[in-house]
Amino acid sequence: RLIDVLGADHHGYVARVRGGLAAMGEPPESLEVTLLQLVNLYRGDVKVAMGKREGNFVTLRQLRHEVGNDACRFYFVMRSHDQTLDFDLELAKSRSTENPVYYIQYAHARVASVMRQLADRGLVYDPARGQSSLGSLVHGHERRLMVCLTRYPEVVALAAGTRSVHTLVNYLRDLANEFHGAYSAGNEDAELRVIVDDERVRDARVTLFLAARQVLRNGLSLLGVSAPETM
Repeated sequence: RLIDVLGADHHGYVARVRGGLAAMGEPPESLEVTLLQLVNLYRGDVKVAMGKREGNFVTLRQLRHEVGNDACRFYFVMRSHDQTLDFDLELAKSRSTENPVYYIQYAHARVASVMRQLADRGLVYDPARGQSSLGSLVHGHERRLMVCLTRYPEVVALAAGTRSVHTLVNYLRDLANEFHGAYSAGNEDAELRVIVDDERVRDARVTLFLAARQVLRNGLSLLGVSAPETM
């Protein structure tokens, strides 16, 4: 299988390359071409003017320097390759929940924060006790987070099989949303906090949060995006 990536305006080369393969005795159907739509850069509501004829353009190196590698990688796979991408530079640099890469990374960092709080209080997490006590987690936020975690393998298989990396991005956003919901529920209701007196419940919730952290880290790693411990 030969995979090539071309701009949508270069679709005419697909038949030519396949013809070249056939001429060399190779199976032309082995070529799989992904056509990428254009990328528009915005600074807020203002579109960055670019044009090849005028020699006015922004290089990928400049883009990485301005928004960072993580945001650059993430935003380029956030939409399906057959859709035009509107890249908001100001949003990509913001440290807010509206910035999807920040929102996902923040979920990972929050779990690390919980583990530091446990250590600061001198509490010891028992993985075996936590895994055996998962049945005690019956709150809606906890159950939804569990269900979301179980979807990860099929999402990765779908993203790889269909060359649709954005499906993994969408999943990580959903997972981060479910995690933040469970975390916030603990802030609003003392009975739903992670660090509670009941050791079985506490370790079960820590186990669930650690599972979320691991899947977030795995997914971000596949995208080439870092998973920070603090933010």
